Formats: sequence, C-alpha cells, structure tokens
Amino acid sequence: MTTVDSSGYAPEWLTLREPADTAARAADLVALLPPSPAVIRDLGCGTGAMGRWLSGRLPKPQRWILHDQDPQLLEIAARSLPQGISVETEQADVTRLDISGTSLVTASALLDLLTKEEIQRLVKSCVDAQCPALLTLSVTGSAHLTPSDAADEALNDAFNNHQRRDGKLGPEAVAFAAAEFQRHGWTVHTRPSPWRLGPEHRELIDTWYRGFVAAAREQDATLAVPENRQITEVTVHHQDLLALP
Repeated sequence: MTTVDSSGYAPEWLTLREPADTAARAADLVALLPPSPAVIRDLGCGTGAMGRWLSGRLPKPQRWILHDQDPQLLEIAARSLPQGISVETEQADVTRLDISGTSLVTASALLDLLTKEEIQRLVKSCVDAQCPALLTLSVTGSAHLTPSDAADEALNDAFNNHQRRDGKLGPEAVAFAAAEFQRHGWTVHTRPSPWRLGPEHRELIDTWYRGFVAAAREQDATLAVPENRQITEVTVHHQDLLALP
C-alpha cells in the first residue's frame, strides 16, 4: 500500500487517492489483454476504483466479482461500478480463491501487502486457471520529496522496513511475483506507475506524508523528522504487472 495512514483503508483515504491512482496506472497494459474478458475478479477491491477505471477499457458484457475483507467497502464498491455490468461481492482471503472460470484477475495496491507464500498461492491460482493477472500500483521502495531534506533517506528506509513486517514483501513484491509467473512459463510485462503529486494535490500529499512518517517512526522511533515541513511535490514510485499464460 502506498501509505500506512491512521485511517487504514477507510473509504475517505481510498477516495482521496483515487485520482492519483487513475493517473498513474499503465493503461497501455490493458491493450495487451486477450480479447473479450467476461469474468473479472478484483482482489482487495476497496471502494471499486479498479472497476471504475478498467471496466470502460474492456469489451462488454462483463461480470465483476469483487473481493475484500471489509463488508463496508464491498457494499460501496458494488454500488459504484457503471451501469450495465454484472456485479457480485465476496468476503474472502484473496490468496485462497478458486478462480476457475475467471477471465482476468485484477488488483490495485495489493501485492506489496502479501507474503512470499501468499503471492505463490495467488500465482498458482492464476496458473491453474490459465487466467491473466493485471496487478497495479505496487510500491517499489522509492519516494522523492520536494524540497528534499537530509532525513529523507532514513525515512524511506524505515518506511520500507515497516512494509516488510510480518513477512510481507513490500517493495520486493513485484519482482518476486514476476519471477513466480515466469517460473511457470508465463509472459510478464511491467510498467512504472508513479504518483506525481504537485500543489494541486495538497490534501493527498499531507495525508500521505503523515502516514509515511508515522509508519517510519513506528519502525524506528529514533528518526529525526523536520517539524512543520511544507512539501510541494512528491513522486511515489509504483510498478504495474501484467502476467499472461
């Protein structure tokens, strides 16, 4: 996830970040998908941002199956997808799904929250079902702040180590998932998908930075962080992955 904000995965945070996510995703990967996907599973769907972004780029008819652990988010997402699309919801562990009969697996800001074993299970599910996977907006471990500060490198390192807690792969997740798909003989395409935030993203920058610092300090309480910092621009690096059988 791009941040570990005090609001967690609250709808307000997901709504705030959606325009940046929309601008960042590598839309050219969609053109590489096989024609006529009919059944799409959105893993960790949140408020449905991936469905809103992707459904208009895919041929119809479409049947979306939305997965999340949070019933409130599932309800919001199910209401928010465009008219004319079949929508179902399922509260389940997204790394333990039977996806037979699925045409496409999608996810956004999910891979970096998973452990090695969870990614292996997810990859195997896709391989067994011969189902392509479009996995977007996974952090890669680098954020650039303007104006810069001497504390930035230590903050970034501590945040990345926080992302790796409890066995999660954090910034290594995309590379590991790509290698797993390739081990099964699949073709993998990756694209950079950075957030590029400027003065027009003031609220998002402030919210992201508070979460960034909070996670870093939770990891390393000795960090020295400048007070009352006014950040004008942020680039948060992500990567999108498309895996095809």
